[in-house]
This record gives sequence, C-alpha cells and structure tokens, in this order.
Amino acid sequence: MIRKMMGGKSFKENHKMLKIEIRVAEKKDLGTIQRMCADTIAAVCSTDYNEDQIKVWISGIENTPRWNDNLSGQYILAAEYDGEITGFISLKDGYYIDYLYIHADYQHQGIAKRLYKTIEEKALLENQSRLMADVSITAKPFFERIGFKIIRQQQVKLKGIELTNYKMEKSII
Repeated sequence: MIRKMMGGKSFKENHKMLKIEIRVAEKKDLGTIQRMCADTIAAVCSTDYNEDQIKVWISGIENTPRWNDNLSGQYILAAEYDGEITGFISLKDGYYIDYLYIHADYQHQGIAKRLYKTIEEKALLENQSRLMADVSITAKPFFERIGFKIIRQQQVKLKGIELTNYKMEKSII
C-alpha cells in the first residue's frame, strides 16, 4: 500500500529524489544545527558507543558558548530540504573537517557525500593538498568510502569518559 502511495517506489528510492539545497550556514542556523547534531548522536551512534559515552559527547555539543566558539571562523555548509536543515559540515583552517552530521531521518540519502564534495572543492580552491578529520566509529565507514585513510585510532577523554575515534586523511590532488 505504501509503495503504491509513493508512485510505486520504495521509501529509499523516493527519498533519493529529495531536492536538497546546499548553502553556506548562517549564524542564525547554529542553534538548529546544534540540536540536530545532539539528536543525531543520540539516535545514530548508540550501536558504537555506550550510554555514558553518548551523554558526555552530547554534553560538549550542548555547551552553547563552547559550541559557538568552536564553530567561529569555520566554513560551514548546511544541507536543507523543505526549509529543514538535514545535515551540515564544517571546514577549519582550510583542510580540517571538524564536523559532519546528517539528521537521523535523512541518513544514507547521499547528503553527506554532497556536503563532502562541496567542502573538497572549497579546499582545492584554497590550494589544499589534503583533508583531515577525526571521525567517530560510526562515521569511519563513510570516510573510508570517500577515500580517507586511517592514520591512527585514538582514545579521547571527555570529562573522564574515554571515546574511540580515528584520525583520518585524504589526498585531494
């Protein structure tokens, strides 16, 4: 019945037809991006991180002064569908991907890849030869698919709680 209502297409096929707009994020978007980021961590990363790790990770995101200070000066792109921010990516110092989050309801729709490609183009325009990122266990497969290589596994302590992530790098020239 649902397939019939969607013109014979599956949810995933129909979702891929979404017209996602990629735009430079504005200061007024930061609160929405902050909430989306925290919600996404809670919804998507629980298979790779335990409850205490999720809580401490989200607490860093929910610290608004730290959040705003951290994003200050970064190049931030937002993906938007029908007026709703569905994802974002940030580039720090022209070569470091600091954040890449896709709303839990819009995962696996090509949004992260589109955001990444746009950031890579920006880095190339700034004469960068490589991109770097510290990525979660959850995000590692995506970064590997787009050509990033693991430099090392890391243990990061936040408020006494240890989280695993990966320092990754990609040559873009």
